[in-house]
Amino acid sequence: MLILGIDPGIATIGFGLLEADHGQARMLRYGAITTPAGLPLSRRLFQIENDTEELLRQLRPDAVSIEELFFNNNITTGIAVAHGRGVILYAAEKCGVPLFEYTPSQVKQAVVGYGRADKRQVMEMTRMLLKLQAVPRPDDAADALALALCHARCCTSLLSQNPDAKPTV
Repeated sequence: MLILGIDPGIATIGFGLLEADHGQARMLRYGAITTPAGLPLSRRLFQIENDTEELLRQLRPDAVSIEELFFNNNITTGIAVAHGRGVILYAAEKCGVPLFEYTPSQVKQAVVGYGRADKRQVMEMTRMLLKLQAVPRPDDAADALALALCHARCCTSLLSQNPDAKPTV
């Protein structure tokens, strides 16, 4: 299964493509879509949508994993990210790629094993799990790979394959 993780934004949108098979994941490609700061918001959103569609056409993922929004202290930044996230959701739907959304704590739990892990821990575990020499840069690309890893781990869970299964204690 090819999983494209996307870390939404307005200036920098990270992406990471993994191949997941029988509990193993292998990094295939990562990078970032960027938009110039001087452009009006509408033009940036247009570019993000076009670039995301092109990325989906080129990489042909089986699934897209994207972060759910989490509003911290700066609501203005959160609103801009929400706009960018919206056009990414639209592009995935338009291209017919199934979309899966995860909260930051779900990503941390899936990658590190602790839902309150810090960013450094997530990046380092992503590097280790994918057997990379260094943490991918920019940070947005590393975050996108963590999102893809989260989906790889969730979609191969025995619980997700059998909705009637009950965890044993």
